[in-house]
Amino acid sequence: MTASTLTIKDLHVEIEGKEIVKGFNLEISGGEIHAIMGPNGTGKSTLASAIMGHPSYEITKGSVSLDGEDVLEMEVDERARAGMFLAMQYPSEVTGVTTSDFLRTAINAHREEGDEIPLMKFIKKMDKNMETLDMNEQFSTRYLNEGFSGGEKKRNEILQLLMLEPKIAILDEIDSGLDIDALKVVSNGINNMRGESFGCLIITHYQRLLNYITPDHVHVMMQGRIVKSGDASLAQRLEAEGYDWIKEELGIEDERVGQEA
Repeated sequence: MTASTLTIKDLHVEIEGKEIVKGFNLEISGGEIHAIMGPNGTGKSTLASAIMGHPSYEITKGSVSLDGEDVLEMEVDERARAGMFLAMQYPSEVTGVTTSDFLRTAINAHREEGDEIPLMKFIKKMDKNMETLDMNEQFSTRYLNEGFSGGEKKRNEILQLLMLEPKIAILDEIDSGLDIDALKVVSNGINNMRGESFGCLIITHYQRLLNYITPDHVHVMMQGRIVKSGDASLAQRLEAEGYDWIKEELGIEDERVGQEA
C-alpha cells in the first residue's frame, strides 16, 4: 500500500452557529504520527468529528483532501472506505451486533463484491490482533461495546484500527480513562501500525501516552487553531511546564473556544 496524505487547509467549523475551529492547517502523510495537545475547550474533538463528517458540525470554510480527493464531498461511509478512520472518545454501544460480525462486515465493505475476506483468514487475523491487545477471546462474541468498561471500549477501538488497516487514523483521546497497564497495551497496538502506509493524528491532553508512542510532530491547539508545533520534546515541556508559557509567548489570554475539547 502506498503512502497517503491528508491535507487540511484553513478549516473553519461551527456548531449551532458558534465557530469552534478557526483556520486550522495541517498535513499528515503515511509514515508520520502527529499529536495535537491543548487544554479543554480548544476545539480538538470538534476537529476530529468534523473531518469525519459528523452532521452536527458545519464546515463553513476551508478544505480537507485525501490524496487530492475532496473529503468534504464524501459521505461518512465513503470517507471510511477511502481509508480514513476515527477512534472515538466515547464509542457507542450497539446491541445485537457482535464485535466479530461488525469487524468482518466493516472489512468487507472495503473490498469488492465477490472478494470478501475468507472466514478462516479473518479469524486468524482477529485472534492475532486480540492477542496483541491482551483481549479475552470472548470479546469477539459480545455485542459491540455493550457492557464494556472504558478501557475495554478503547482496546476495542484499537482492535478495529488493526483489523481495518486505514491509511489515515484520527485517535480522539484514546488514552482517557486508561490505567497504566491498559495504556501500554493500547500504545503497543498503535505502534504495531507504524509504517510508510499509515499516517496518524493523536488527540490528547496528556503527555503520558506519548511516553509510549513517540510522535514525529507535536502541535498545540488553542482558540480553534494550531498555535505552536515542534517535535516530541514539545510534549515533554508541556508536561513539565503546562500551557501558560505558550499563552504568554503568543499573547493569548483565553485559549478556549467555549466548547468541548
